[in-house]
Amino acid sequence: MMRRRYWVIAVAIPLLLVAAEGVYWRIAAERLRTGFHDWVAEQVAEGWDVGAGSLSIGGWPRAATVTVPNLTLRHAASTVPGDVNVASAGVTLSVSLLDPDTLHLSLTGPMHVRAGAMPDMIVTGDETSVSVPLQQTDVLSIVLRARGLRVEAASGAWHVTVGLLNADATVAGAAPADQSQPAATLSMSAEAIALPAGIKWPLGPNISSLSMDGRLHGPLSNVRDIRHAAEAWRDGGGSLEITHFAMGWGPLGLSSSATLALDDQLQPMGSGNGRFVGYAETLDRLAANGVLTKSAATAAKAVLSLMAGTSDADQPSSVDVPLTLQYRTLSMRQIPLLRLPEVDWPAR
Repeated sequence: MMRRRYWVIAVAIPLLLVAAEGVYWRIAAERLRTGFHDWVAEQVAEGWDVGAGSLSIGGWPRAATVTVPNLTLRHAASTVPGDVNVASAGVTLSVSLLDPDTLHLSLTGPMHVRAGAMPDMIVTGDETSVSVPLQQTDVLSIVLRARGLRVEAASGAWHVTVGLLNADATVAGAAPADQSQPAATLSMSAEAIALPAGIKWPLGPNISSLSMDGRLHGPLSNVRDIRHAAEAWRDGGGSLEITHFAMGWGPLGLSSSATLALDDQLQPMGSGNGRFVGYAETLDRLAANGVLTKSAATAAKAVLSLMAGTSDADQPSSVDVPLTLQYRTLSMRQIPLLRLPEVDWPAR
């Protein structure tokens, strides 16, 4: 009799645990579904048109998931973010039952994105997800992870692929009391970037690696007019501090840091330092492809050679140089290198 009682208890405990987990999963899934409907209502109140197919729940036993098919977002007002259209074949919302305070959003099909006058673009990926905390705090954290990412024009005219992309950002909900604290931070890294074919890229069609860490200082205005918001940020002493930037592109290896702001014409300006590896071959390629004039490339190589001093003949040429950006011109020791296109801000 006693053995039978132990046997019943041994069977009942796992069954109760499974039942409890099932109830927990159902509660988490319903919380997700309710949260999605609340989010839709908030977006509609902000001027968005939102559409979606019938929701379905799943993910048991490891997670609670809500799949949203045929999700569409449309914003046509002149205020920020302007004319935007997003249409996704499917988005899955999920929370791990072991970490119910973090929401994960994953693409489950191609997503069309069009903003303003830009062409319709299609975004796909082997794995593409965004994670945000469900608990509201003074700082919003966003994590992006993508593998096999592909962005292409719907017309098929061009495409860009990224083997691996990781990005982490934090945005303060209110202006920091300590002005030395950033209003936002960003960390990004990407590998195996294939640029659109059909264009003669001066340093080749593949960027092997790209990474950046930065901090945004200054007031982040709630003004919906993007030009007015940029002016308020500039007038409030706004700046972008790039603490680390690195890129490997063809013969060029670049690492740098800089501080950027906006001038009185709302054009980028700033200064920084860069370390260039393989600068001689890079300048030759830029001149051969018409990015620099031959005289500018020759002058730059002469100055860089003097600054670099002697180096091992078997090693690529390398040098540390100061850089300035003013009136849309990137210069090195007063030698203009590149003329940047004008940033065309929308009218008020």
